[in-house]
Amino acid sequence: MEESFMRRALDLAAEGVAAGGGPFGAVVVRDGRIIGEGRNNVVPGRDPTQHAEVVAIRAACEAVGSHDLSGATIYTSCEPCPMCLGAIWWSRIGAIVYGNDRVDAAAIGFDDDALYQEVARPITDRALPLRRLMAAEAREAFRLWSEKPDRVPY
Repeated sequence: MEESFMRRALDLAAEGVAAGGGPFGAVVVRDGRIIGEGRNNVVPGRDPTQHAEVVAIRAACEAVGSHDLSGATIYTSCEPCPMCLGAIWWSRIGAIVYGNDRVDAAAIGFDDDALYQEVARPITDRALPLRRLMAAEAREAFRLWSEKPDRVPY
């Protein structure tokens, strides 16, 4: 069964290339069935967040009517980049199964490993500058959230 899910992710990756996107595909599976699938659409969609995993997660969330994909597994043609790994984490997907790894991706010009290295650095040492502004004022929205009795944790 797992191989059929991975095969679908690989087929989506090839479809993505044919459609002008990157060579990445992903499916989200829960209870033995695909609940969301996606292929890379960054260039055709003119949207850097349209990675296969994010597209598949969005489709799965729409299909189940929730942001919570607990109990699901994502099958992806390549080890997820940090953005996709974050989306997988926040969606509560329980497992990742991948084909190519970040070394394979780097060999064809996708340097995800540089992003992994960047987020591991202290904020002060990162290539992309980060600076904090209006922290006290920003906490107001956090206060409102923490006091909201009907908030939905995620």
